[in-house]
Amino acid sequence: MIKLRTLAGIAIAAALSLMATAPAQAQATRTWISGVGDDVNPCSRTAPCKTFAGAISKTAAGGEIDCLDPGGFGTVTVTKSITLDCGGGIGGQVGAILNSGTPGITGNCVASCIIKVRNLTINGIQATGSPGTNGIRVLNNVSALIVEHVGIFGQGGTAGSNGGIDFEPSIASKLMTRDVEVQYGLADGILIKPQSTGSAIAVIYTTSAMGNNGSGVRVDNTNLASGTITQVTINNSDLSGNAAGVNTTTPAGTIAANTVVTNSVLSGNSIVGLLASGANATVVIGGSTVSGNATGLVAGGGGKVLTYSDNYFYNGTTGTSNGTPSGTATKL
Repeated sequence: MIKLRTLAGIAIAAALSLMATAPAQAQATRTWISGVGDDVNPCSRTAPCKTFAGAISKTAAGGEIDCLDPGGFGTVTVTKSITLDCGGGIGGQVGAILNSGTPGITGNCVASCIIKVRNLTINGIQATGSPGTNGIRVLNNVSALIVEHVGIFGQGGTAGSNGGIDFEPSIASKLMTRDVEVQYGLADGILIKPQSTGSAIAVIYTTSAMGNNGSGVRVDNTNLASGTITQVTINNSDLSGNAAGVNTTTPAGTIAANTVVTNSVLSGNSIVGLLASGANATVVIGGSTVSGNATGLVAGGGGKVLTYSDNYFYNGTTGTSNGTPSGTATKL
Protein backbone atom coordinates (compact mmCIF):
# COMPACT_ATOMS: atom_id res chain seq x y z
CA MET A 1 0.00 0.00 0.00
CA ILE A 2 2.85 2.31 0.88
CA LYS A 3 4.53 1.65 -2.46
CA LEU A 4 1.31 2.42 -4.37
CA ARG A 5 0.88 5.70 -2.53
CA THR A 6 4.48 6.63 -3.22
CA LEU A 7 4.12 5.89 -6.93
CA ALA A 8 0.90 7.89 -7.07
CA GLY A 9 2.62 10.86 -5.41
CA ILE A 10 5.48 10.73 -7.86
CA ALA A 11 3.03 10.70 -10.81
CA ILE A 12 1.11 13.70 -9.46
CA ALA A 13 4.33 15.64 -8.85
CA ALA A 14 5.49 14.93 -12.41
CA ALA A 15 2.18 16.11 -13.85
CA LEU A 16 2.30 19.32 -11.84
CA SER A 17 5.86 19.93 -13.01
CA LEU A 18 4.81 19.59 -16.67
CA MET A 19 1.91 21.99 -16.11
CA ALA A 20 4.24 24.55 -14.53
CA THR A 21 6.66 24.50 -17.46
CA ALA A 22 4.01 24.52 -20.24
CA PRO A 23 3.29 27.89 -21.89
CA ALA A 24 0.28 29.71 -20.45
CA GLN A 25 -1.16 30.42 -23.91
CA ALA A 26 0.06 29.75 -27.45
CA GLN A 27 -0.07 32.58 -29.97
CA ALA A 28 -2.98 32.39 -32.41
CA THR A 29 -2.65 32.82 -36.17
CA ARG A 30 -5.80 35.00 -36.17
CA THR A 31 -6.83 37.34 -33.38
CA TRP A 32 -9.70 39.79 -33.00
CA ILE A 33 -10.18 43.31 -31.64
CA SER A 34 -13.38 45.16 -30.81
CA GLY A 35 -14.47 48.60 -29.72
CA VAL A 36 -15.88 46.94 -26.60
CA GLY A 37 -13.03 44.45 -26.15
CA ASP A 38 -10.43 44.21 -23.38
CA ASP A 39 -6.69 43.66 -23.76
CA VAL A 40 -6.70 41.15 -20.87
CA ASN A 41 -8.75 38.85 -23.11
CA PRO A 42 -7.16 36.13 -25.28
CA CYS A 43 -8.20 38.09 -28.44
CA SER A 44 -10.43 35.26 -29.65
CA ARG A 45 -13.58 35.74 -31.69
CA THR A 46 -15.73 35.50 -28.57
CA ALA A 47 -13.31 37.35 -26.24
CA PRO A 48 -11.66 40.06 -28.36
CA CYS A 49 -8.97 42.51 -27.33
CA LYS A 50 -9.33 46.28 -27.37
CA THR A 51 -6.25 47.49 -29.31
CA PHE A 52 -3.76 46.45 -31.98
CA ALA A 53 -1.00 46.76 -29.39
CA GLY A 54 -2.83 44.41 -27.05
CA ALA A 55 -3.47 41.84 -29.77
CA ILE A 56 -0.09 41.79 -31.50
CA SER A 57 1.71 40.00 -28.65
CA LYS A 58 -0.94 37.27 -28.80
CA THR A 59 -0.71 36.86 -32.59
CA ALA A 60 1.78 34.53 -34.24
CA ALA A 61 4.29 35.85 -36.78
CA GLY A 62 2.64 35.84 -40.20
CA GLY A 63 -0.78 35.96 -38.59
CA GLU A 64 -3.66 38.43 -38.82
CA ILE A 65 -5.47 40.85 -36.51
CA ASP A 66 -9.07 41.51 -37.60
CA CYS A 67 -11.63 44.05 -36.40
CA LEU A 68 -15.03 42.84 -35.27
CA ASP A 69 -16.84 46.18 -35.05
CA PRO A 70 -16.22 49.96 -35.05
CA GLY A 71 -13.55 51.32 -32.76
CA GLY A 72 -10.41 53.34 -32.29
CA PHE A 73 -7.73 50.71 -31.93
CA GLY A 74 -4.65 52.70 -30.96
CA THR A 75 -1.14 53.08 -32.33
CA VAL A 76 1.06 50.04 -32.71
CA THR A 77 4.68 49.07 -33.32
CA VAL A 78 4.98 45.98 -35.53
CA THR A 79 8.01 43.76 -34.85
CA LYS A 80 7.12 40.73 -37.00
CA SER A 81 5.19 39.78 -40.14
CA ILE A 82 1.54 40.67 -39.60
CA THR A 83 -1.71 41.68 -41.35
CA LEU A 84 -3.88 44.41 -39.81
CA ASP A 85 -7.33 44.25 -41.44
CA CYS A 86 -10.44 46.15 -40.39
CA GLY A 87 -12.68 45.27 -43.37
CA GLY A 88 -15.04 47.43 -45.35
CA GLY A 89 -12.84 49.50 -47.67
CA ILE A 90 -12.66 53.31 -48.01
CA GLY A 91 -15.89 54.85 -46.79
CA GLY A 92 -16.82 51.67 -44.94
CA GLN A 93 -13.98 50.96 -42.53
CA VAL A 94 -14.89 49.88 -39.06
CA GLY A 95 -11.42 50.53 -37.68
CA ALA A 96 -9.44 53.70 -37.02
CA ILE A 97 -6.22 54.87 -35.43
CA LEU A 98 -5.92 58.36 -33.94
CA ASN A 99 -2.25 59.23 -33.57
CA SER A 100 -1.06 62.37 -31.84
CA GLY A 101 2.66 63.11 -31.69
CA THR A 102 3.67 59.62 -32.85
CA PRO A 103 3.33 57.41 -35.95
CA GLY A 104 0.07 55.50 -36.27
CA ILE A 105 1.80 52.27 -37.31
CA THR A 106 5.56 51.72 -37.04
CA GLY A 107 7.29 48.83 -38.80
CA ASN A 108 10.46 48.05 -36.83
CA CYS A 109 11.01 44.32 -37.13
CA VAL A 110 13.55 42.12 -35.37
CA ALA A 111 14.08 40.04 -38.53
CA SER A 112 12.90 40.34 -42.14
CA CYS A 113 9.11 40.80 -42.15
CA ILE A 114 6.13 41.61 -44.38
CA ILE A 115 3.47 44.04 -43.15
CA LYS A 116 -0.01 44.35 -44.65
CA VAL A 117 -2.40 47.15 -43.65
CA ARG A 118 -5.93 46.93 -45.04
CA ASN A 119 -9.27 48.69 -44.59
CA LEU A 120 -8.34 51.29 -41.99
CA THR A 121 -8.27 55.06 -41.38
CA ILE A 122 -5.36 56.77 -39.69
CA ASN A 123 -6.08 60.31 -38.45
CA GLY A 124 -3.22 62.53 -37.26
CA ILE A 125 -5.71 65.00 -35.69
CA GLN A 126 -3.87 68.22 -36.58
CA ALA A 127 -6.39 70.31 -34.64
CA THR A 128 -4.86 69.11 -31.36
CA GLY A 129 -1.70 71.09 -32.11
CA SER A 130 0.37 67.90 -31.76
CA PRO A 131 -0.43 65.94 -34.90
CA GLY A 132 0.82 62.46 -35.68
CA THR A 133 4.29 62.36 -37.18
CA ASN A 134 3.51 59.72 -39.82
CA GLY A 135 0.50 57.57 -40.66
CA ILE A 136 2.59 54.47 -41.40
CA ARG A 137 6.36 54.47 -40.87
CA VAL A 138 8.72 51.73 -42.08
CA LEU A 139 12.16 51.45 -40.56
CA ASN A 140 14.14 48.27 -39.87
CA ASN A 141 13.98 44.86 -41.55
CA VAL A 142 10.67 45.36 -43.39
CA SER A 143 11.00 43.53 -46.72
CA ALA A 144 7.53 44.58 -47.95
CA LEU A 145 4.76 47.01 -46.98
CA ILE A 146 1.37 46.48 -48.64
CA VAL A 147 -1.30 49.14 -48.04
CA GLU A 148 -4.81 48.63 -49.44
CA HIS A 149 -8.09 50.51 -48.92
CA VAL A 150 -6.58 52.85 -46.33
CA GLY A 151 -7.26 56.54 -45.65
CA ILE A 152 -4.50 58.61 -44.02
CA PHE A 153 -4.96 62.29 -43.26
CA GLY A 154 -4.04 65.12 -40.92
CA GLN A 155 -0.47 63.99 -40.26
CA GLY A 156 2.27 66.43 -39.21
CA GLY A 157 6.04 66.48 -39.57
CA THR A 158 8.37 68.02 -42.14
CA ALA A 159 8.63 67.43 -45.89
CA GLY A 160 11.58 65.20 -46.70
CA SER A 161 11.51 63.65 -43.23
CA ASN A 162 7.88 62.60 -42.66
CA GLY A 163 4.89 61.44 -44.66
CA GLY A 164 1.44 59.95 -44.48
CA ILE A 165 3.35 56.85 -45.59
CA ASP A 166 7.00 57.22 -44.57
CA PHE A 167 8.87 54.37 -46.26
CA GLU A 168 12.49 54.29 -45.06
CA PRO A 169 13.56 50.63 -45.28
CA SER A 170 16.90 49.41 -43.94
CA ILE A 171 16.96 46.38 -46.29
CA ALA A 172 15.89 45.65 -49.88
CA SER A 173 12.16 46.33 -49.68
CA LYS A 174 8.98 46.75 -51.72
CA LEU A 175 6.06 49.13 -51.24
CA MET A 176 2.64 48.67 -52.83
CA THR A 177 -0.39 50.94 -52.37
CA ARG A 178 -3.83 50.36 -53.85
CA ASP A 179 -7.00 52.40 -53.26
CA VAL A 180 -5.22 54.62 -50.74
CA GLU A 181 -5.91 58.25 -49.77
CA VAL A 182 -3.09 60.30 -48.22
CA GLN A 183 -4.41 63.80 -47.73
CA TYR A 184 -3.88 67.14 -46.00
CA GLY A 185 -0.66 66.40 -44.17
CA LEU A 186 1.97 68.94 -43.18
CA ALA A 187 4.75 66.90 -44.84
CA ASP A 188 4.77 64.57 -47.87
CA GLY A 189 1.90 62.33 -48.84
CA ILE A 190 4.18 59.37 -49.57
CA LEU A 191 7.89 59.60 -48.78
CA ILE A 192 10.16 56.91 -50.25
CA LYS A 193 13.59 57.37 -48.69
CA PRO A 194 15.69 54.21 -48.21
CA GLN A 195 18.21 54.16 -45.40
CA SER A 196 21.90 53.74 -46.23
CA THR A 197 21.68 49.94 -46.03
CA GLY A 198 18.36 49.66 -47.86
CA SER A 199 16.77 49.90 -51.29
CA ALA A 200 13.25 50.44 -52.57
CA ILE A 201 10.94 49.29 -55.35
CA ALA A 202 7.49 50.88 -55.15
CA VAL A 203 4.20 50.62 -57.05
CA ILE A 204 1.70 53.41 -56.28
CA TYR A 205 -1.64 52.41 -57.82
CA THR A 206 -5.08 54.06 -57.62
CA THR A 207 -3.82 56.36 -54.90
CA SER A 208 -4.83 59.94 -54.06
CA ALA A 209 -2.14 62.13 -52.53
CA MET A 210 -3.83 65.51 -52.24
CA GLY A 211 -3.50 68.71 -50.22
CA ASN A 212 -0.14 67.91 -48.60
CA ASN A 213 2.31 70.70 -47.72
CA GLY A 214 5.18 68.70 -49.24
CA SER A 215 5.04 66.46 -52.29
CA GLY A 216 2.27 64.07 -53.21
CA VAL A 217 5.00 61.46 -53.77
CA ARG A 218 8.62 62.23 -52.89
CA VAL A 219 11.35 59.80 -54.00
CA ASP A 220 14.50 60.76 -52.13
CA ASN A 221 17.89 59.04 -52.34
CA THR A 222 19.67 61.44 -49.99
CA ASN A 223 20.82 58.55 -47.79
CA LEU A 224 22.11 56.30 -50.60
CA ALA A 225 25.72 56.65 -51.72
CA SER A 226 25.79 53.10 -53.14
CA GLY A 227 23.52 50.15 -53.74
CA THR A 228 20.50 49.51 -55.93
CA ILE A 229 18.60 52.03 -58.05
CA THR A 230 15.32 53.17 -56.49
CA GLN A 231 12.47 52.29 -58.87
CA VAL A 232 8.99 53.83 -58.44
CA THR A 233 5.93 53.35 -60.68
CA ILE A 234 2.82 55.51 -60.24
CA ASN A 235 -0.30 54.51 -62.16
CA ASN A 236 -3.94 55.67 -62.20
CA SER A 237 -3.34 58.07 -59.34
CA ASP A 238 -4.25 61.67 -58.38
CA LEU A 239 -1.37 63.83 -57.14
CA SER A 240 -3.00 67.24 -56.89
CA GLY A 241 -3.10 70.28 -54.63
CA ASN A 242 0.26 69.62 -52.98
CA ALA A 243 3.42 71.74 -53.13
CA ALA A 244 4.75 69.31 -55.76
CA GLY A 245 2.92 66.46 -57.44
CA VAL A 246 5.94 64.16 -57.89
CA ASN A 247 9.40 65.03 -56.61
CA THR A 248 12.38 62.78 -57.38
CA THR A 249 15.62 63.98 -55.85
CA THR A 250 19.16 62.55 -55.91
CA PRO A 251 21.75 64.87 -54.37
CA ALA A 252 25.30 64.73 -55.77
CA GLY A 253 27.01 61.43 -55.12
CA THR A 254 23.85 59.44 -54.46
CA ILE A 255 22.47 56.42 -56.29
CA ALA A 256 19.99 56.82 -59.18
CA ALA A 257 16.21 57.06 -58.77
CA ASN A 258 13.75 56.44 -61.61
CA THR A 259 10.07 57.39 -61.34
CA VAL A 260 7.53 56.48 -64.03
CA VAL A 261 4.08 58.15 -63.97
CA THR A 262 1.28 56.87 -66.23
CA ASN A 263 -2.45 57.54 -66.59
CA SER A 264 -2.45 59.95 -63.67
CA VAL A 265 -3.50 63.53 -62.83
CA LEU A 266 -1.11 66.17 -61.44
CA SER A 267 -3.12 69.35 -61.03
CA GLY A 268 -3.09 72.51 -58.93
CA ASN A 269 0.25 71.89 -57.21
CA SER A 270 1.49 75.21 -55.85
CA ILE A 271 5.13 74.88 -57.01
CA VAL A 272 5.49 72.19 -59.67
CA GLY A 273 3.71 69.19 -61.13
CA LEU A 274 6.85 67.11 -61.82
CA LEU A 275 10.34 67.67 -60.43
CA ALA A 276 13.56 65.77 -61.16
CA SER A 277 16.42 67.18 -59.08
CA GLY A 278 19.99 65.90 -59.30
CA ALA A 279 22.06 64.21 -61.98
CA ASN A 280 20.80 60.72 -61.11
CA ALA A 281 17.09 61.64 -60.99
CA THR A 282 14.82 60.64 -63.89
CA VAL A 283 11.05 61.08 -64.17
CA VAL A 284 9.12 59.67 -67.14
CA ILE A 285 5.46 60.57 -67.70
CA GLY A 286 2.90 59.16 -70.14
CA GLY A 287 -0.86 59.25 -70.71
CA SER A 288 -1.30 61.82 -67.95
CA THR A 289 -2.76 65.29 -67.36
CA VAL A 290 -0.50 67.98 -65.91
CA SER A 291 -2.56 71.14 -65.50
CA GLY A 292 -3.01 74.20 -63.34
CA ASN A 293 0.34 73.88 -61.59
CA ALA A 294 2.59 76.91 -61.01
CA THR A 295 4.99 75.12 -63.38
CA GLY A 296 4.26 71.87 -65.15
CA LEU A 297 7.72 70.31 -64.95
CA VAL A 298 11.20 71.20 -63.77
CA ALA A 299 14.43 69.30 -64.45
CA GLY A 300 17.16 70.74 -62.25
CA GLY A 301 20.74 69.94 -61.31
CA GLY A 302 21.13 67.56 -64.24
CA GLY A 303 17.88 65.71 -63.57
CA LYS A 304 15.74 64.54 -66.49
CA VAL A 305 12.00 64.68 -67.14
CA LEU A 306 11.09 62.62 -70.21
CA THR A 307 7.62 62.70 -71.74
CA TYR A 308 5.66 60.49 -74.09
CA SER A 309 3.65 62.25 -76.79
CA ASP A 310 0.29 61.38 -75.23
CA ASN A 311 0.29 63.72 -72.21
CA TYR A 312 -1.93 66.76 -71.70
CA PHE A 313 -0.04 69.81 -70.44
CA TYR A 314 -1.75 73.11 -69.67
CA ASN A 315 -0.24 75.17 -66.86
CA GLY A 316 -1.23 78.74 -67.61
CA THR A 317 -1.07 81.00 -70.60
CA THR A 318 2.65 81.87 -70.61
CA GLY A 319 5.12 79.97 -72.73
CA THR A 320 7.30 78.86 -69.80
CA SER A 321 4.73 77.66 -67.28
CA ASN A 322 4.64 74.14 -68.74
CA GLY A 323 8.41 73.84 -68.34
CA THR A 324 10.78 72.26 -70.82
CA PRO A 325 11.17 68.48 -70.90
CA SER A 326 14.63 66.96 -71.15
CA GLY A 327 13.52 64.76 -74.03
CA THR A 328 10.96 62.23 -75.13
CA ALA A 329 10.44 58.59 -74.23
CA THR A 330 9.53 55.93 -76.78
CA LYS A 331 6.86 53.28 -76.39
CA LEU A 332 8.07 49.85 -77.45
